[in-house]
Amino acid sequence: MCWALASVLVLTGCQILSSEEAGHGSSTPARTPSSLLPVSGFGTIFLAVDECSSFGTTSFTEVPCTGERAAARVIARHEGKVGEGPLCPPTTDFVLHIGEQPAEGGAGSIPQGYACMRTLQPPHPGDPGAGGGPRTIVGDCVYGAGSGQVRETPCDGSGTRKPQYKVVKAVDTRAQCPASTALYVQLGDDTHPVGCARPV
Repeated sequence: MCWALASVLVLTGCQILSSEEAGHGSSTPARTPSSLLPVSGFGTIFLAVDECSSFGTTSFTEVPCTGERAAARVIARHEGKVGEGPLCPPTTDFVLHIGEQPAEGGAGSIPQGYACMRTLQPPHPGDPGAGGGPRTIVGDCVYGAGSGQVRETPCDGSGTRKPQYKVVKAVDTRAQCPASTALYVQLGDDTHPVGCARPV
């Protein structure tokens, strides 16, 4: 999968699709702060699974999930770099990249890693057909972005670009795609890596 790391922490990907060539990933608007900015924690482990973060413009903070500042919940957490670790769950809304840095109060350090996040309130860009999220999944729609690349867009046509293709099935090989398939999408999924897309 081809991943681009945005300067503001959201994991994005590029996708190259054609009727002859498979491609890579999806695109998501950046909306979270840089891993180089200060972080502060609430729990024992910074942004562990089921803990929550606030949205900020100069930093991101771990906060109680029941608090009014809570904006998103961690649904998976991995150490290391995104390209070298496990994929986030399919309906992840965005990914926070966490740089290694000292913990608050000098008690150890926060290791480099990434947190797969799901917003506490809709809309959820990672849902099928919603037009965002770090992964392309079955139910997502895309449009041609030039140079053999495509980007996700909402299937309902509410985005700035209208959908041209919809991923209708995930399979092991191109030969398993339905006859109506116009584009093959590399989904980055180890189980079913090929997405079968048809015109909409």
